[in-house]
Amino acid sequence: MIILLWVVLTPLVLGLLGLGLYFLKAIVQGTIEGWRSGSVSPEDEAAAALLAERLGTLGLLPAERQNTELAAPLEPALTVALADARAGDWKPAAALLDETAAARDWERRSFLAGQLGIAAAEEDAWLTAWESARPDDPGAALVRARGTVQLAWKLRGAKRARYTTAEQAAGFHRTLPLADEQHVRAAALAPQDDPTPYIGEMWSAIGLGRGHDEMHRIWKEITGRAPHHYEAHWTALQFWCAKWRGSEELARAFAVRAAAEAPTGSLMTVFPLIAHFEHDKSDTTDVDRTPEMYAAVDALLADIAAADPAHPRLPEARHLAAYFLNLQGRWDEAVEQFRQVDGHVGVLPWSYRANPAEHYCFTRDECVANAS
Repeated sequence: MIILLWVVLTPLVLGLLGLGLYFLKAIVQGTIEGWRSGSVSPEDEAAAALLAERLGTLGLLPAERQNTELAAPLEPALTVALADARAGDWKPAAALLDETAAARDWERRSFLAGQLGIAAAEEDAWLTAWESARPDDPGAALVRARGTVQLAWKLRGAKRARYTTAEQAAGFHRTLPLADEQHVRAAALAPQDDPTPYIGEMWSAIGLGRGHDEMHRIWKEITGRAPHHYEAHWTALQFWCAKWRGSEELARAFAVRAAAEAPTGSLMTVFPLIAHFEHDKSDTTDVDRTPEMYAAVDALLADIAAADPAHPRLPEARHLAAYFLNLQGRWDEAVEQFRQVDGHVGVLPWSYRANPAEHYCFTRDECVANAS
């Protein structure tokens, strides 16, 4: 009987490789129980086969093939620059940041600086060589400051304070203050209208427990240069959330104001949804299906449609849109967003889960199963 069961189930399991792991287990376990009781449902088998076929047709990937570090593939030039930096050559990285300064492309500049800062936190010999060759280079100063922030948070770890060891906390508080002087220097060297050094400075303010007055000071520097900068708003919203230095009311007010004041295509309409996600403690979808929430999701979809396809944060907005479309039972619209981002899940809301890829695939597959 066991051998017969395996023979029957194997084609089904292989056909379900595109399913989220949780969903896959549920279907297989349910089928096994059905065989034991002699009540396997032909309808269930047919539904599972149809779902597997749909996932394959759409080219959607299984959980084990989802990248859990990034929200989307890095642009080729950045991939090359990171590889060259790890090999000791800083020039491609410098050229990228020079390019963003010339174009006044602050969204891309802050994204590149963040990724290069992550690399510098891992190993900075290439950055030291860059600083030696070009001592007052604004790009090098920016990456150094970002790298120090990344290093401090890496030393601390991602767990809540009560699970952070004394050694981790000491390393964090020893390292993060160094970024203050480095951000001041980066700001002094930066193009006059570049907000990027101040964006990194916000993470120092968050980590070191600085108050509202300090955040208002930094925020004024940013918005005077780039009033609708995505990463700046994302970071500031974290500060205003209850888990850091604010409250649910302050976070929601900040997010609503950002969305109301921004032009369509800036992706600012994602922030009311993030503020809602950060503070939602309900265990039903009722709060996500109010007229206000439908309108918020519709506004984000319009923003996504109007955004520059090259906007480095567009995939992040798509992930949030897909998540809320799922909660609202808007299956076809959700599938369209999932198709645009599949393969990379290192972003909200999945990154808050213990197994981001599993949760992502479960949510995505529910939408695919119910889509027309």
